[in-house]
Amino acid sequence: MNDIVLNALASVADPATGAPLNRSDRIDGADLRDGVATLVLKPGGADEDAGALRQAIQAALTAHPEIERARVIIEASLSAKAPKPAKSEAAAPKAPAKAVIAVASGKGGVGKSTTAANLAAACVKMGLSVGLMDADVYGPSAPRIFGLTGAPGLQKTDGGIEPLEAHGVKLVSMGFLVGERDPVVWRGPMVTGAIRQFLTEVNWGDLDVLIIDMPPGTGDAQLAIAQSAPISGVVIVSTPQTLALDDARKAVALFDRTAIPILGIVENMSFFLCPSCGEGTEIFGRGGARAEAELLGVPFLGEIPLHPELREASDEGRLVASGDGPVAKAFHRAASGMLHALEGAHRPAPEIVFED
Repeated sequence: MNDIVLNALASVADPATGAPLNRSDRIDGADLRDGVATLVLKPGGADEDAGALRQAIQAALTAHPEIERARVIIEASLSAKAPKPAKSEAAAPKAPAKAVIAVASGKGGVGKSTTAANLAAACVKMGLSVGLMDADVYGPSAPRIFGLTGAPGLQKTDGGIEPLEAHGVKLVSMGFLVGERDPVVWRGPMVTGAIRQFLTEVNWGDLDVLIIDMPPGTGDAQLAIAQSAPISGVVIVSTPQTLALDDARKAVALFDRTAIPILGIVENMSFFLCPSCGEGTEIFGRGGARAEAELLGVPFLGEIPLHPELREASDEGRLVASGDGPVAKAFHRAASGMLHALEGAHRPAPEIVFED
């Protein structure tokens, strides 16, 4: 808990008791990084005016000279039962895009974020309107991959949180809110609260496809996304190694349990493609992801080669899939397969014409 944030709350009253908020037991997290304060509150009473409380907290926090912006997350009560609206009044929450696709892996280090970014770029090249939500709160990669490491932080307007844009892709990432070298030392409720804000409060506009770069693993953050977002389907990224495939199976199992369709598996770092001679070398083995896809009965979306161009582009903020060449073509094949698979999923795919 950050003392500066807590002390700044002394002037705000807890609606339930009237006591100063910083003395109540409702605070579930308080953090201050680079002038951005984040406060997580436990659920309040059914008659609490959450909007007025949020405004009072933001005013109190930003009045402190060391706090430039404030983010207030009020957790929803799991036990409260709101009265059901009549059927004529009931409406499903608005999806942020025509199709929401999660890109996931069971472990880190398999190139998931690079794959997600280049799938997004491939979709842009197909003429689609695309957004990318970097949900890897602890290790956000989107600012570097998209060349936005020096970009200003996310701004909030009357329309919601305004995403940044690069290479034709609209972006939100925790990396735009913290320093490049600063770790995000947050507990589970703060992470899931931030993810829910990205899902519900971003002004995405009219998107055809929103790609969610999932955090690695199968923990709180993954469950929050699987249960909160209207996900159309998921792409699993793995290397050919048995160790990576073991963890990829766990990711598949998570989405199976939450009834989210698996659109396919991508084998990243499938082989080293020599930039001089064009020959391939199977450094990590090859074909493991294809065999796993056949075993699971899901589409195999293709092999992404290991190539110096891909590493250089990612470090320099360029997207290989925006150009041409063998690596770009591999991403385009994977993106086409992903969108074709979406046609058979539970949610409709955006209308596009595929080329052979």
